[in-house]
Amino acid sequence: MEALKRANDIRVRRAQLKKDLKTGSATIEDVLRHPPEYVSTAKVFDILMAVPKFGRVKAARFLNQCRISQSKTVGGLSERQRAELIGLFNR
Repeated sequence: MEALKRANDIRVRRAQLKKDLKTGSATIEDVLRHPPEYVSTAKVFDILMAVPKFGRVKAARFLNQCRISQSKTVGGLSERQRAELIGLFNR
């Protein structure tokens, strides 16, 4: 039961983060630079999809430019990948 409660809590917090990204009260740069613990197992592609003006094609293009797999998790990003992705957003 504890595992189910924890998983549900993570889902709720991720959903709130995605809403915050949509409204602009959270920035993707901050999430990538200092990811909260509950985001570390989320796929980067899914987080990018929550950013305004990002769809499947643009998110996939960003990941391809940085040589990042679409199945890569936020916690699994290397420092180079993280810096490259943040750099693309700052352009």
